[in-house]
Amino acid sequence: MSTSNDNSPSDKKGHIEHAGATDESIQRVHAILLREQDEPKEGFTPMPLFLLGFISAMIFLGSVYFVQNRGDFDPLVYDTRYDAEAAKAAASAPKALTPEQIIAKGKVLYNTCASCHTPSGMGVPGAFPPLAGSEWVNGSEEVLVRILLHGLAGPVTVKGSIYNGNMPAFGPGGGYSWNDEKISQVLSYVRQEWGNTGTAITAERVAEIRKLEASRSKPWSEAELLPLEKR
Repeated sequence: MSTSNDNSPSDKKGHIEHAGATDESIQRVHAILLREQDEPKEGFTPMPLFLLGFISAMIFLGSVYFVQNRGDFDPLVYDTRYDAEAAKAAASAPKALTPEQIIAKGKVLYNTCASCHTPSGMGVPGAFPPLAGSEWVNGSEEVLVRILLHGLAGPVTVKGSIYNGNMPAFGPGGGYSWNDEKISQVLSYVRQEWGNTGTAITAERVAEIRKLEASRSKPWSEAELLPLEKR
C-alpha cells in the first residue's frame, strides 16, 4: 500500500501558492485602510475655544492673585514680626536732615534776607544792621526766634551803632509766613556763617517759642528783648 508523501513537490507548491495568496490579501487590506485615512495636511489643528478660554482665565486669575499678594517683593512680609502699617508710616514720615543739609537750606532761604543785610552779612551802614559778628545773632536763641517770628521795630544797637529800621515778621501775620523748619534753617545758617559762633536752632525750639507767643501780633522792641537776652 502506498502512502502519500507530505513533502512532495506538489504539496510544497500548494503551500507556496496559499502563502502568496495570503500575503496579497493582507496587502489589499492595508491598501484599503490607508485610503480611508485623511490626507496629511500642513499646519496645525486650532486649539478648541473652550480650552483657550480656560487657559486665559487661569492666567488672569493667577496674575490678580500675584499682584495682591506680592508684598512689594519685600522678603520682610513673610516675617511674623513685620508690621506693614508701621513700616508704611515710617516710610511716609519726613526724614531728618543732616546739619549740613540744614545749613544748605538756610543759605538758600537767606537770599530773602540778603536784600537788606547783604550777601556778606555786613548790612548797610545807617540803615540795616550787620549779622556778621552781631551780638543779637550770636546771643540768645529765644530773642532771635522772636525777632524773626514777629519782626523788630524802633531803634536797636548792634556792635555799638544804632539802627532805626524795621525788621519784617516772617511768622504768622507776616508777609512770608515761614514754618518752623524754614525759620530754624535760616537762623542756623546765619549763626554759623561769617565767623559767627552761635549754635544751631532746632525746629522744635522754634515751635515752642511760637506757641508761647501765639497771642502776639506786633513787632518787638529792643527794650522788650533785652530782658530775654539776659535770661
